[in-house]
Amino acid sequence: MAKIIKEESALGATIQEIDLKNPLDNDLKNFIIKALAENEVIFFRDQDISPEQHRAFASNFGKLQNHPVYPTVSDFPEITILENNEKNPSKIEKWHTDMTFKKIPPLGSILLGKVIPEKGGDTLFASLSAAYNDLSNDMKTSLESLTAIHSFEHGFKESLSEPYGREKLAQALIDNPPVEHPVIRTHPFTGRKLIYVNSLFTLKIKNLADEESEELLQFLFNHIKQKRFQCRFSWEVNSIAFWDNRSVIHKPDNNYWPQVRRMERITIEDKERPS
Repeated sequence: MAKIIKEESALGATIQEIDLKNPLDNDLKNFIIKALAENEVIFFRDQDISPEQHRAFASNFGKLQNHPVYPTVSDFPEITILENNEKNPSKIEKWHTDMTFKKIPPLGSILLGKVIPEKGGDTLFASLSAAYNDLSNDMKTSLESLTAIHSFEHGFKESLSEPYGREKLAQALIDNPPVEHPVIRTHPFTGRKLIYVNSLFTLKIKNLADEESEELLQFLFNHIKQKRFQCRFSWEVNSIAFWDNRSVIHKPDNNYWPQVRRMERITIEDKERPS
């Protein structure tokens, strides 16, 4: 019988006594859906699963999504490879919510640790609902009606600035024009309100002057990443993190350089636009 152990932090829980090689019955599937929504990120240890099993597990929660930039596991276009080593340093240093440059950003991602550094390489998560709850009532009211512009081009500006970067990502740029999302979103499962901006993809607050927009965004970016809203996950081989992309920001701790870190990620589509 699976059981859940909550982190002593604003978010996060570990699910124990479960083998993800096995298909989920309805009760266990619903248990995981509820645990994810309530805890915002859930962890599993010692899950030596194959790509087929990784895909089968993720398919319980929605349609699977391909990424326009990263390489994938052979014969599994849904499984993105995130591998960093001496020749391929990580370009992601900012706190972010995955793929908010899409009209319907992902529901969540399931990340499997395959090659883990001896030291370092943790992933940090922060609760956007806890950050919202910490705002003053006046600030909550002032943010409620605002809309933000999210941009693929803004988020991948480092890759685009590389030699032939624009040529390599030309189709991705065409497929992903800027989109708009509410600054304050309501989680569809829990009803919690949360701050839905991130420093990687959020370009501007719509209908605000550039200076005013930048000042407000910098305040929000700094607010949502505070340590009291965070938890830290230390990876082991065959560990899994499954995060609710609707309610967290995250970032890797790239302090393992130049050791190798290889992760395999499946991203799950959501059904509705943020509201």
